[in-house]
Parts: sequence; C-alpha cells; structure tokens
Amino acid sequence: MSNIVITGCSTGIGLETANYLKDKFVKVYPTARDPKDVEMLKELGFEHAMQLDVRNPDEIRAVIEKVLELDGSIDVWFNNAGYGQPGAMEDITTDTLREQFETNVFGLHECTRQIIPVMRKQGHGKIIQHSSVLGLISLFGKGSYNASKYAIEGLTDTLRLELKGSNIYPVLLNTGPITSHFRQNAIQKLKENVDIEHSVFKEKYQENIVGNHKKVPFNEEATAVASVVHKIILANKPSPRYYITTATYLLGYLKRVLSTTLLDKILIKLS
Repeated sequence: MSNIVITGCSTGIGLETANYLKDKFVKVYPTARDPKDVEMLKELGFEHAMQLDVRNPDEIRAVIEKVLELDGSIDVWFNNAGYGQPGAMEDITTDTLREQFETNVFGLHECTRQIIPVMRKQGHGKIIQHSSVLGLISLFGKGSYNASKYAIEGLTDTLRLELKGSNIYPVLLNTGPITSHFRQNAIQKLKENVDIEHSVFKEKYQENIVGNHKKVPFNEEATAVASVVHKIILANKPSPRYYITTATYLLGYLKRVLSTTLLDKILIKLS
C-alpha cells in the first residue's frame, strides 16, 4: 500500500483529496496548520493527522520523522498548502507579497528540500507541487498569487532536471477553478491587506467582493484534483504536469498559440 503526506488539509482540495484517497486504500497522513483542524481530521478517521505549518522547518521535520517511524518510508508528498492574496500590484505592500511567498513558495520549497534526502535514501518517491492555471497565465488583481505560482513552476521545472534518473518524480498540478473556500478566504485577505477605500481600483474590488458567490465558469469539484493525485500515486512514471479543469486546458492552449498582446486582451475581459 502506498502512503502520502498532504499539506493544507483543513478544507477544500486537501481535505477532499485525503478523504478520496482513504477510500482508495491509500495510507493518508493529512496535515493542517491549526490544531483544531487536526482534531477535525482525527474525528474523520485519520488517526495519524498531524499539525504542520509549512513555514516552520521544525514542524516539517517532525512530520517526516513521525511518518518514517510509523511506516518506514514516504512514497508521495503533496505540497498542497497555500492561499491567494488578491490586490493590484500597486496596492500590495512588499510585506504582504513576502507573506504570500512564505507559505506558497518558501514553505513548499522547505518541504521539498527536506523530503528529497528521504526519497533518495529509499530509492523512490513522488513530489506533487500544487501550481495553478495562474502559474501559466496572469489575471488582473492576482499578481501576488500569480507570482507565487510562477515561482513554483520555475522551481519544479528545475528540480525535474536535477532529479533525472533518481526515481524521484516532481509533478506539477495546474488546477483551474475548484469548489472550495479558496475564493472566500481570498476576499478576506483582500479586506485585511489592501486599502480598498483609497485605491484607484476601489470599484473593481467592490465588484469582486459582491460577486464572490457567483458561479465561476468551468468550475469543477475537488474530486477532480483528488482523482488526478490518485492517478499519480498509481503511475510507475507519472507525467511531469497535469492540467485539471477545462479552464486550464483552454487558457494553457491560448498561452501557447496567441501573441502576448492578443492574450492580454482576452485576459483583461476575464478579469
């Protein structure tokens, strides 16, 4: 039986993936930053759920050591933890951008850096990096999140070259719109970290806040991601990248075939 460690399982994709894999006879070690969410996971039957703030190297190390103590190996590590910080670039302070990178990029990198020696020693492993369609294209008002996902793309593309022949496979997930609390949490981050009232984009922000509950085109359920993670677990040699949702396929295709100027015109209309 394969095992997997998943970061960011308090809700949404992380939680749904943990539940999905549990029913597929995969041994799941879900993690969450908040102790209350860890207790929730245990109540759902994940007795080995653990606390993990990916910004804390000591907590990452403790999770790895515990799983190795219980199971002897870690077959798959899913770097899922992350959040979106909306706001036009001129409205985002450097500290706010840094905070976005602390979780989405630096936390992911620290998890990756710590798990690689384990996988080298055991002779195999898969590291799933949760990127986004916004790691392929950019949208207005999402520069911080875009930048964090573009960084993940660069790190993982490089890592794939460095791990060639090691039997360790870095895999990118380019996920489009998925049913979760992601958008609600992003709106909260917008209110917390952007001076909406004094921004030249005030009306645009207010439209986004009011329209937060509108149906998003091409939206899919979190099981769309979970099923791909399961496919990766089962694969002897997983693909380096998986597109998830029609939106990702469509926008990824347009990025390849259109000029930057023409693509920008389309992306502005989508914003």
